[in-house]
Amino acid sequence: QVQLVESGGGLVQAGGSLRLSCAASGRTFGSYAMGWFRQAPGKEREFVAAINWGDGYMYYTDYADSVKGRFAVSRDNAKNTVYLQMNSLKPEDTAVYFCAARYGRKSSMDGDYNYWGQGTQVTVSS
Repeated sequence: QVQLVESGGGLVQAGGSLRLSCAASGRTFGSYAMGWFRQAPGKEREFVAAINWGDGYMYYTDYADSVKGRFAVSRDNAKNTVYLQMNSLKPEDTAVYFCAARYGRKSSMDGDYNYWGQGTQVTVSS
């Protein structure tokens, strides 16, 4: 069982930055791939970024086209935490951001993830 708690959301002006954190419980955090998803009002949840479980030296990542070059996902297995650094934020990035975990390879499909956090609100003003 993995429990996830996101933090770091808030209100920021367009062009600004935020760093989201997702703290995970469980001793086998390093065995889980982690994903970030977001859901804007009236829209379906969409993939943002994912990072594989890694070996402590090399992590493979994926990004949605809409955030490539602006967002960066990383993890610190010693702290059981995954991060989403968000730069050059745009009003269209406004959404509730969720982190998710799955045992196995990273995936961009939300249905592949077994555990979800409660979400953190990110609002970007123009």
